[in-house]
Amino acid sequence: MVKYQAETLDRTFAALSDPTRRALLARLGERESLSVSELAEPFPISLPAIMKHLDVLRDAGLIVREKTGRTVACRLTARPMEQAMDWLNRYARFWSDNLDRLAAFVEEDPWPSTKPPALTPANVQVNVQASPSRAGSARSRKGSLRRGRKPSS
Repeated sequence: MVKYQAETLDRTFAALSDPTRRALLARLGERESLSVSELAEPFPISLPAIMKHLDVLRDAGLIVREKTGRTVACRLTARPMEQAMDWLNRYARFWSDNLDRLAAFVEEDPWPSTKPPALTPANVQVNVQASPSRAGSARSRKGSLRRGRKPSS
């Protein structure tokens, strides 16, 4: 059985759960490296908010930051994504195998070709009887009272 590092998977999936972080990763996937300001450009959020998202991505091991002078550049790293894909592929194989078995079962025509007998007055028994719950029942109407007040007699 394949051993997955639960902590690494947890951080990876937690980082990928946010749409802004996924969009940042998608932008990094288009180019080898982007500066933080280039990454933040299309987003309608503040630079400190982008930095917090980048911190989460870095902590998950999904990006690496490199500082050159005053410019901080980010680039994508693949290792945590590979582990997540291995984990997901294991379940994809499981579902694929189960769906293949279901398709084979459905294609086997497991239903008998004989039709059920037609309903005729001879083979239909009708039992008409009054329901005891329909007997006259007296419903009492209770008035609602405000909390804390006693009914006046």
